[in-house]
Parts: sequence; structure tokens; C-alpha cells
Amino acid sequence: MSLKDPEIRPRLLAWYDAHRRDLPWRSAPGEAADPYRVWLSEVMLQQTRVETVRPYFERWLQRFPTVDALAAAPLDDVLKAWEGLGYYSRARNFHRAVGLVHQQHGGRVPGDPEAFRALPGVGRYTAGAVMSIAFGREEPVVDGNVRRVFARVVDDADPADELLWSMASALVRGPRPGDVNQSVMELGATVCVPRNPRCGDCPVREFCGAFAAGTQNERPARKKAKPLPHEDTAVPVIERDGRVLLVRRPVTARLGGMWAFPAVIRADGESVSAAAERAGREALGIEIRAGAPVCVVEHTFTHVRATYHAVRCSLVEGDPRALLYDEVAWVRWERVPGYALPVAQRRIAALAAESTLFNGAPAP
Repeated sequence: MSLKDPEIRPRLLAWYDAHRRDLPWRSAPGEAADPYRVWLSEVMLQQTRVETVRPYFERWLQRFPTVDALAAAPLDDVLKAWEGLGYYSRARNFHRAVGLVHQQHGGRVPGDPEAFRALPGVGRYTAGAVMSIAFGREEPVVDGNVRRVFARVVDDADPADELLWSMASALVRGPRPGDVNQSVMELGATVCVPRNPRCGDCPVREFCGAFAAGTQNERPARKKAKPLPHEDTAVPVIERDGRVLLVRRPVTARLGGMWAFPAVIRADGESVSAAAERAGREALGIEIRAGAPVCVVEHTFTHVRATYHAVRCSLVEGDPRALLYDEVAWVRWERVPGYALPVAQRRIAALAAESTLFNGAPAP
């Protein structure tokens, strides 16, 4: 089976015209696409479901409606608007890249593929999506949905990347390259789904090798997930005079640029209290005393599973310094939600604030 059959492109486009979803980042048929909106949507959609992205996308455009508006925004505001979407390096890179577009391209997203690919965080897929959808260039895309469709077309359990990009490059050549790319991604998202694909609704099933062989549920082969390493982390919730100590993580670290409670990975056999007190000395240059536990929060990242043991701590001696962080701040409890906190940290903050009030400690 092959995507070179001349009937495939018109069938995909006709199906897309009839069945495309109404998404806030898509221009209406016949209307020019807004490169900034297309770019933003592709960044948000990486590793994230469409229904999760939709409200974030709409709120983002209310706050940062243009390239220039986003370029002028502080990183804190950008990360706060991204809060909850995860993979925060996407937001940092997008902010940096948009700043360069503002400075070097007069606030206009460059339509030249090489210039666009030179921006921070722009990889092969993002460049292909934005160039084809927003500028009508014959640039290919391969994402998870495209990979699944192509693997079934050629009936290959584990197609090589080189083959997939070659197929995408061949398919995109011709009229409406952006719509052709979107048609394959849409097909994978709504019809050629991972389990129990709806082959009866597929406009190109007669060109599909897996459908002919009855192997569509086996293509592509599912990769066995490797067990994730585990980090057992102590989190001192340090309070003083109705305020709690927050730190800003280094931009180069995991969750870089976000605010959080201090934290340290526990050594083998080390108690939570001892680790929390060590975090005060090593990361902040202060002596703290661990008290009652606050909560235990589990969180799974892409490459690691973390267990956070939050413990309430009091300041014994010293003034916090950002030895291992970019910044420290004493924050009143009612102002904590205004800081850009990762999901697990927000849960710790909510539980710590609730127990602070419940136990009769100074109200914020």
C-alpha cells in the first residue's frame, strides 16, 4: 500500500472538509490562518489533549492576544497563565521565541522555514505544522497521530522515522498542504484511534495495508513502558509571622522559573524531618526546625515519579538566601495562589494553608 495513489489527497481533503472539528485555533474555511494562534496551539497541544488545551488557549489569547503583548509580559505572568498545563519548558521557550520575533521580525511570525526553525523550542514537527497551516508551505508533519495512520497504511509495527517523514513529505506536496497535514492528524485523532479504530468511517481504508491484513489493532506495536526512577523528597513548609517561604526554581532546572516550596531528595535512611532541616541549611543558608507533617503528595513526570513529604517548619536562625534557587520570597498565605506553582506544589500549598487556619495559627 502507498500514499502515492493520486486518489488519497482528494479523499483526505474531502473528508476533512466534511468532518473537521471546530477548534478555536482553526481558521474558517477560506480564511487566512493567524500564525501566532497556530503556533500557540501547536505548542500547547504537545503532550496534551485537545479538550485540556481549549480553555487554556482561549484564556491565553485574552491575556496575550498578540506577539507583542506576549513579548512584553514578564515570565512570571506567562508561567502563571500556563499553570496546570505541565511541560513548562514549552512556555519558557515560547516566551523566548516570541521575544525574538518581536525584536528581530517586527512582531511578525517569520514565514521562512529556516528563520522559524532557528527560534527556541521550534522542532521539526512544530515548524512543519506552522509553516504548512499558517503559510501554505509544503512542509511535512509527523506526530503521534500521523505515525499511527502511516504505520497502519504500510502495515508496519514499528516504522522508522525516516520512512514516516518521507511519507509525510510525499503527501504534503500539492494544493492545500496545511489542510492535508491537518486531515491526517484529524483522522488519527478521531477515526484511526489507538484502540478499536473506526475503519468503517475511514476515507482511505482501501489503501490501508493493516485494514487489508486485519492487523489494525496491532499497528503500531505498543512500546513497553520502562519503570520510572523514584525521588523521595522532603518539602519544608517554612512559616514566619503568617507568611510562608517560597523559592523560584532555576530556569535550567525541572519546572524552571516556577515558584515552589524548598525541597531536597532524601538520602537512604534519612528521616523527612532531617532532610527538611538539611534543605534549609544547604539551599537557603538557614536553620529550621521540622514540626508536624502536612501531607504526602505523589506526582509523575515524564521521566521520574516523585513523592513529596511536606512538613511544617519554623525558622530558628538566619535569613533565607537563594543559594540553590533564583529567588526567595516570604509570601502571605492569601497571596500564594497568585504565584505560578506546579500542580503538586499547589496541592501542598492548599493543604498547608487549610491546616494553618484550622489549627488556629495566624490568619493571612
